[in-house]
This record gives sequence, structure tokens and C-alpha cells, in this order.
Amino acid sequence: MITLGVSVYPDIRPLDEIAAYLRRAGSFGYKRIFTSMFSVEGTPDEVLAYFRDLDAAAHEVGMEVALDVNPECLARLGATPQDLSVFKGIEADILRMDGAYGEDDNYAMLCNPYGIKIEYNASALEPAAIESLVARGVDKARILACHNFYPQRYTGFRWDRFQEVNARLAPLGIRVGAFIASQAPGTHGVWDASCGLPTVERLRDYPADLQARIMAATGHVTDILFGNAYASDEELEAVAQAVTPVHPEPPREEARGVVAQFEEFLATTCKTAAAQKKVRVEPLYDISEVEREILFDFYPHIDFGDSSEWIWRTRIERQVYASETIAPRRHVGERFDRGDVVIVNDNYKHYAGEVQVVLEPIVDDGTRNLVARIDAQEMDVFDLVGDGDAVIFLPVRG
Repeated sequence: MITLGVSVYPDIRPLDEIAAYLRRAGSFGYKRIFTSMFSVEGTPDEVLAYFRDLDAAAHEVGMEVALDVNPECLARLGATPQDLSVFKGIEADILRMDGAYGEDDNYAMLCNPYGIKIEYNASALEPAAIESLVARGVDKARILACHNFYPQRYTGFRWDRFQEVNARLAPLGIRVGAFIASQAPGTHGVWDASCGLPTVERLRDYPADLQARIMAATGHVTDILFGNAYASDEELEAVAQAVTPVHPEPPREEARGVVAQFEEFLATTCKTAAAQKKVRVEPLYDISEVEREILFDFYPHIDFGDSSEWIWRTRIERQVYASETIAPRRHVGERFDRGDVVIVNDNYKHYAGEVQVVLEPIVDDGTRNLVARIDAQEMDVFDLVGDGDAVIFLPVRG
């Protein structure tokens, strides 16, 4: 289950404005908040009083708060790794460690008697350090990991390293978080952030729901948070929909019997957000009604692990739509290119109705109709499709 969150900046915006944002986010099912404690000025009592009020506002809407702290912040507030009672006094949920503490101090913090969770910087702390803490027998429910965000363009985490780190952390059974960027105008964040606050650089300018779908599709990210504020209501809703698993009924009565043959397989594969790859496609204007139904209404589109390097194919549809006419339709050009979505037509009746996505250019031999295209950004989702994953095709937003 993916948990969604937002970030707020009390050194930049007043609490009443932040509280209103939290109410909006909470109404869409968001459960987490990231905020920086050490960036707020004032006496220790003033800082604690502010975050006591922020925690209370978050708890009213069912959200928990991760307070970004560092060793200097702890010392300033009169806390130590062995004594976190000051944070219990403000009903803190999570302390996010920005800075180095050492394994023994990390262990002491995780063993605090107040149930406060400790979140580590997954972009800076080597996975081996968290593996070592898990090996010491700490309650894994208390350990979280969350990547950094990056205000400066071209400085975000590189994709292969992001994947590598998460592949080490996920098997530990702890939650792994990352940030996405709101594309709403006029957002704010740390250090005059004006280019979004994502974790991964290559996703910085992607639509928010696409960033979320990519994160979910990796299978390793469990917590997705907006880095900059304030995300628009449209983005909050779109991201919530993007990571919510769907279980639609097949559009035709006769399809249910066919799909039922695969129910045991489907029950253990494509029922989670990570295994449901939601891909937006641009349908072509001359797509037929039956092709539109196959593409957008049929579920599940699923490969059983024996596709080639050239095409990804899903075959259940051809059993359901065997009696339908899928008239051949030539397109301009002699080949299909990467990202083209095709449906086999009646020139190859045995396979008619099969949905295929072109991964490498193939010759148009007249047996396939071009029905939609996947752009380069959306192919980042499709590249994460694995054996047994369900692909859900969504029309591009108008």
C-alpha cells in the first residue's frame, strides 16, 4: 500500500495557511507530512510550541508528521539520541535524520520508549548502515528511509542509483520514500526553490501523476511525497488516483469466464499498485469502437512472461473478441516504431484482438492496426512492466 504525503514550510508560510493545505490533502487520502524543524527560528520554547500546533493540526486530519532534524537542532532543543522526551511532549510522529549520528546513537533513537519512528536519508546514508540496524533486531516498523529532494535543476538523484539503493532497502521490509514535484504555478520550498523539489532529476518536469505512476511502478517506493508546496487540488487528486489499485470488471459477460481461468494467477500478481502499470496513451482518431473497448475497457492486459524484445503482447483479449470483426487498417509508413500500440486485425484471425506495444521498430505487414501511441515520458512507466504485471491504458488528459 502506497502512502502519500506533502511538504510544508513553516519558515515561509503561516500556520493557518498550512493547516488549510493539510485539510485539502487529507481529503484526498494523504497521510504524511514532511517539514523542517531546524529551519524555524526562535527560542527552543517557541519552536516547540509551533510544532506542537502543527502536529495537532496534522493529527486532526489523520496525518503524521516527519520533522527534519540534525544534531545541532537536537542539542538546541535539549534532546539527545538517548533522550527524545522533548519530542514526545509535542506528540511528534517521526524524526527525519538530516546528518550523521553513528550506529550506536541511531540504535538508541530507534529504541526510544515513545514509539517515535526514525527516518533515515536514503540518498546519503549507505544501505549497509540501515541493514546493520535491522540486523540488531530493532522493530522494523520504527525504521523509515526517505530520499532527499533537490531544489537546483540538474542536481537530482540519478535514476540508476535511485533504483540500486531502493533495491537494497526494500527487501529489509522497511518503508522507502521519495519526493515528486508539483508543476503548479507559484510553488515554494527551501532555498527559494522554483524548479520543483523532486528526488529524481529526470522526473523533475514530468506531470505529477506520471511521476507518481513511475515511482509506484518500481515496486520499491512505498511513500510518495510532494516536495514543493502547494500542490494543486487537481494534482493531489490525480496522484491519489494514480497509485490506487483498480479492480474493474471485464466489459462483457462472456469475458468473465475467460478471465476466471486466470484468476489464481491474477490473484498473486497484478492486484497491487506496483503491479498495475497505468500508462497514458494518445488514441488515434479512427480507432473503432471495438478497438476502443479492447484498449480502454478490457482488464487485465497482461503478459505471461514470453514476449520478445520487439513487442510486449497480451493475449486474453483474442479469446474474448474472437467473434468480433477487426477490419484491417493501414497506416502511413512501412513500420511501427517504439511506443506504438497496435491490435492484431482480421488478416491474422487466430490472433485478432491481441494488444501489443512496440518496443523496437517492426515491419507493418498488414496484420496489425495502429490504435494509439505512448510518448517518451509515458514509456518510462512501460519500461518498468514486468512479467505478470497488469497494464492499464488511460487516455491522455484533455
